[in-house]
Amino acid sequence: MPRSKRSKVVTLARTQKRGTVRKDGLIERLRTSLDEYAYVYVFSFENLRTTYLKDVRDKWEASRFYLGKNKVLQVGLGRSASEERYKDVHFLGKHLTGNRGLFFTNSPKEDVLSFFNTYKQDDHARSGFAATQTVTVPEGPLVDWAHSLEPLLKKLGMPTRLVKGVIHVDREWTVCKEGQPVTPEQAKILKLMDIKMSEFKITMLYMWSKDSESVEQLLSDEEIAAATSDSSSSSCAQFHDDDESPEVIELDLNQLTA
Repeated sequence: MPRSKRSKVVTLARTQKRGTVRKDGLIERLRTSLDEYAYVYVFSFENLRTTYLKDVRDKWEASRFYLGKNKVLQVGLGRSASEERYKDVHFLGKHLTGNRGLFFTNSPKEDVLSFFNTYKQDDHARSGFAATQTVTVPEGPLVDWAHSLEPLLKKLGMPTRLVKGVIHVDREWTVCKEGQPVTPEQAKILKLMDIKMSEFKITMLYMWSKDSESVEQLLSDEEIAAATSDSSSSSCAQFHDDDESPEVIELDLNQLTA
């Protein structure tokens, strides 16, 4: 009887997973960075955006940012004294929790803190963000709004109608309430109103230096707790730090918002 020519299931169990290769590459690059840079910082971030992070990276083009799975970063630093490349650098890994990353640089501590303590960018709130204020639209005409927006506003839930080519709000309408999560529809309306509630910023929490071979806490426990609380409420976006070598960091660009 002739052999069947139907498609057969072929197992690929012996094939090495691509993720493993990328993790190994990240760990090796991170260890190389330990050799090249004098300072390593653990930082937290809030409301991460691709545009703003690229802007920061451009300003610090001689330095390196690492964002990704904290456990992989911990392996790169060393999970214990026996695994670490430099004395006490493994203690940084214990602080890699939640929305945090690593920053490698040769710039003096004063320059780093001076920049990141003042660098902030206001942005429009995304879905899920806790509103920082209550926003209402009064009853009456929206003179400055193009009439072509009326179908969109109505679709987003705003009680509107066209009167002689001008958008009218039938009654006072609340867009969002302070402290409550913003819905996708509310986020679109807030963007149309150009109301910015969220703020992108990076906070340096801990620093290790080759000179001291020790980890220094840069903020008080209360300030670190506040920064961690704020960053945990924002989405954990992830980012490639090397455009030419995207495998440097095992990250998901689809989670980023521009």
